[in-house]
Amino acid sequence: MKVLNYGSLNVDYVYSVDHIIVGGETQHSSKLEVFSGGKGLNQSIALAKAGVPVYHAGIVGTDGDILLDACKEAGVNTKYIRRLPVKGGHTMIQVDKNAQNCIILYGGTNQMQTKEFVDEVLADFGEGDYLILQNEINMLDYIIDQAYEKKMKIVMNPSPFDEKLNSCDLGKVYLFLLNEIEGEQITGYKDKDSILDAMAEKFPDACFVLTLGSDGAIYYDGKEKVFQDIFKVKAVDTTAAGDTFTGYFIAATIEGRSIQEALRMAAKASSIAVSRPGATPSIPEAEEVKKELEIL
Repeated sequence: MKVLNYGSLNVDYVYSVDHIIVGGETQHSSKLEVFSGGKGLNQSIALAKAGVPVYHAGIVGTDGDILLDACKEAGVNTKYIRRLPVKGGHTMIQVDKNAQNCIILYGGTNQMQTKEFVDEVLADFGEGDYLILQNEINMLDYIIDQAYEKKMKIVMNPSPFDEKLNSCDLGKVYLFLLNEIEGEQITGYKDKDSILDAMAEKFPDACFVLTLGSDGAIYYDGKEKVFQDIFKVKAVDTTAAGDTFTGYFIAATIEGRSIQEALRMAAKASSIAVSRPGATPSIPEAEEVKKELEIL
């Protein structure tokens, strides 16, 4: 069984500000930091640091060295990452004094996937292999259809949620990991139980993990709900919190851990990540997560 994450790779430009800027306002930034990021890359690095061998597929641009270096440092296999001679995907991120953030995303090379490249990547994968997806690349509908034909297990983080997802057959997804905002966008409901019930009715063959910010997370398989509270820490940067949770949850389930244990490991890893600056640099190693859980 192999794990493929076909997703975005971004250079993150992170500006430390007093508060998130509003329309018409000019504000000095106290600091600028440059990190590797992108939902896809963050999740691949979380998977790798959690101990799962993972292949990453995607496209970087002329500024992609920092992204390839991050993959290699974390042990992510870069066999399916291509480079184009154009500007790559990047973000401009504001992080305020309360560790809240807002993000402007430029797709760049992340939006340059082709059917030929997708076919080339998926040719090496088949039945029972995992495919991890997010909504920061193009060709998602084609990728999902081709992976489903190969009987791969498709895991979907529908973020950021937009109209592109309407063209995707999400009924082919095996596991959804989403937050309350995305849950409301898909179902029209704000209440967590209503979101999960509506998701289960809409996608009866799937399982779901709904993250609730400071209120924890819930797993639902259409029958049983499993809850996990957060581990409270002083937050510094929440940018990679959800991606760290996603990577660690998937890794724990692949290792055969119970849903409750997988949620607990994911919550602990996420709590460590938010206590540190940056996206990929904030993601902890499995040994650190396990050690902290043993102390509790």
